[in-house]
Amino acid sequence: MQFDKRQLLRAMAAAPLTLAVGRAWANDDYPSKPTRIIVPYTPGGFNDTLARTVSDRLNRTWKQSVMVDNRPGGNTVLGNNLAAKSPADGYTILITPLPFSALPALYGNKLPYNATADFQPLVWAGFTQNALVVRPDLQGVTNVRELIASAKKNPGKLNYGSTGSGSSNHLSMELFMSMTGTKMTHVPYKGSAPAVMAMLGGEIDVLFDNMPNLMQQIKAGKLKPIGVTGASRAALLPEVPTVQEAGVPGYEVIVWFGMQMPAGVPKPIVERANRDIVAVLKDPEVVKLFRDQGVEVVASTPEAFGELLAKEIPKWTKVVTDAGVKLE
Repeated sequence: MQFDKRQLLRAMAAAPLTLAVGRAWANDDYPSKPTRIIVPYTPGGFNDTLARTVSDRLNRTWKQSVMVDNRPGGNTVLGNNLAAKSPADGYTILITPLPFSALPALYGNKLPYNATADFQPLVWAGFTQNALVVRPDLQGVTNVRELIASAKKNPGKLNYGSTGSGSSNHLSMELFMSMTGTKMTHVPYKGSAPAVMAMLGGEIDVLFDNMPNLMQQIKAGKLKPIGVTGASRAALLPEVPTVQEAGVPGYEVIVWFGMQMPAGVPKPIVERANRDIVAVLKDPEVVKLFRDQGVEVVASTPEAFGELLAKEIPKWTKVVTDAGVKLE
């Protein structure tokens, strides 16, 4: 069939009008009812802070209720699945951090949703580093090289904590052990707060965790930081080397935080929600609030967050598979 150039020109001419009409509809009618932000974790920790910061400011912008709905359970699968199965109308937003990208490998065909097909990326909100901390009284371990030596000398003797299988701190340690040829014993907890308390109580020896969750105890001298997971040193801990420079070349973990919607939300609504959330994240007060906790704001387009997810899911699938990580 001959290609109709006139039809193409008409479609191109109509496209801006269609988009403009769509945007006008979205701006005029959305949001017209309460929105919920699902946090697949218990209250506390940066994922909850992100949700509540955005919720508080969108309440004012949208003049509609924006509620935070904490739905912990099943290594975040419960909350993720709730979002995936919600109507694609723009009134459900899911907080989506790095562990989301490891779940397909951990659960395989038991995962009740498709991590790519069932979600619409909305915004890459920001990122932080994990800090590697040890107990100050841990004998013979004051830096990364000494930790590696101790772990190699006594395989499985050192205990490390996490917030559960597939969490960013668990994945950080699995990558660390894989790259250093070491073996430590995994002790999972139901959140950062209990993991940190366990370390303070001497139950565990080593912990990777998001910097916002550790800074108070680091500043108090109750935890000793020996490395950070980024490619460059962290502004809040400038004297602490990266894990790379401390003895593990090529090691890098960036802990990102984002938001998604169920797949199928009309593009004008995605664009409107993204625009208003980006405005919140770029507010100087929010930038300072997050930076004081070690989190740098990104405030991306939906497309940029989608590109990040497309890279992170295969990356962490390989780490989980190579390390033989199992659910605990």
